[in-house]
Amino acid sequence: MTAANRETVNRLSNYRKVLIKLKSLGFQKVFSDNLADALGVSAAQVRKDFSLFGLTGNKKGGYQVCYLIDKLNEILGKHEEQRIIIVGCGKLGNALMGHNRFVREGIKVVAGFDTDPAIIDPEARVPIHDLSTLPEFVAGEHVRIAIMTVPEGAANHVYEILLESDIRGILNFTPVQLKGNEHCVVHNVNLALEIENLFYFTK
Repeated sequence: MTAANRETVNRLSNYRKVLIKLKSLGFQKVFSDNLADALGVSAAQVRKDFSLFGLTGNKKGGYQVCYLIDKLNEILGKHEEQRIIIVGCGKLGNALMGHNRFVREGIKVVAGFDTDPAIIDPEARVPIHDLSTLPEFVAGEHVRIAIMTVPEGAANHVYEILLESDIRGILNFTPVQLKGNEHCVVHNVNLALEIENLFYFTK
């Protein structure tokens, strides 16, 4: 897959959403200007993003909507079910397991993991297993992505378990800033920091 930064991938995801909407309205073709207006970027940026991934169109005829959707689905991994696990099944983890938007976006939470016997429930709608079984589960189910919502003190330990289990991507909701490596991409989401930023920029 062509290397791209996070901003580019975010734009690709947004292009896809716009294209799906256009398809539902009966559009068969779209121009870079149309997508640029929808996302608030320049048409040149749209063409640059598409060129990076070999997505081609016609200067006069534009891009085929279905073609772009199919290609973006492939690039973003939307051509197959996106299966994830959640580690830490307290209030935040439990809320994420029941997040309806995941289903609409083709994302399936296949299991949760925790160390609290009161939370562990293999028979739940989304089964919650003991953390000790995570490596075996990941290997058997071929899961590559995990969401971490564990307490701060457990973050590093859980991170090591995920790395040893060959997890390739982690969305980290803990306050600990984890660093990815060549085998695993980490996106840190510090909710408190994001709120602080909002207060600063809205003063």
